[in-house]
Amino acid sequence: MSARDEARAQRRRQREQLGPAERIAAASGLAATLEQLPEFLVDVRVAGYWAVGGELPLHAALAGLQARGQQYHLPVLRAGRRLAFAPWRRGIDLQANRYGIPEPVCAPADLVAPAALELVLVPLLAFDRRGHRLGTGGGFYDRTFAFLRGAARPAQPVLVGIGYSFQETAAIAAQDWDVPMDFIATERELIDCNPDREP
Repeated sequence: MSARDEARAQRRRQREQLGPAERIAAASGLAATLEQLPEFLVDVRVAGYWAVGGELPLHAALAGLQARGQQYHLPVLRAGRRLAFAPWRRGIDLQANRYGIPEPVCAPADLVAPAALELVLVPLLAFDRRGHRLGTGGGFYDRTFAFLRGAARPAQPVLVGIGYSFQETAAIAAQDWDVPMDFIATERELIDCNPDREP
């Protein structure tokens, strides 16, 4: 097992051991953290994820989106291990994809391309403060947002890694295909992964 796979397995175990009260408290903390990010409060096209396997839930953070006139999107698996994004709000039907993760039921014409999003909340298993993340190992987000690799950041969309504070690690060795995050949001803090950027 590689070091990256060992790190994934360890963080996954930690995450799955959290009790309901800890998850609810973390979800509330995350909501407060995200409200520190101006883009989260004003960007119209926001994407997130349906929390599975102990991922940090987004429901508390997303409660105000519709009231602010923002549109929320969930990922949909596409060919080539890439993602498109489908509009979702309460009342829109969901169906499980091949990994058992709920996806909105929608016509292909209604899918939104990754580059058309303004802000994307990205799940992770581990992260460092430079914006490197370990996901589940499928590479879906890295392939989907490969067009941001090498671009001056922040670009559109802004990528915000979402995780529990205990998922932080000192350093993650970046791979050539990795797409770094612009920010990391946990239940405790918002981390600017490029603090020296021009305002």
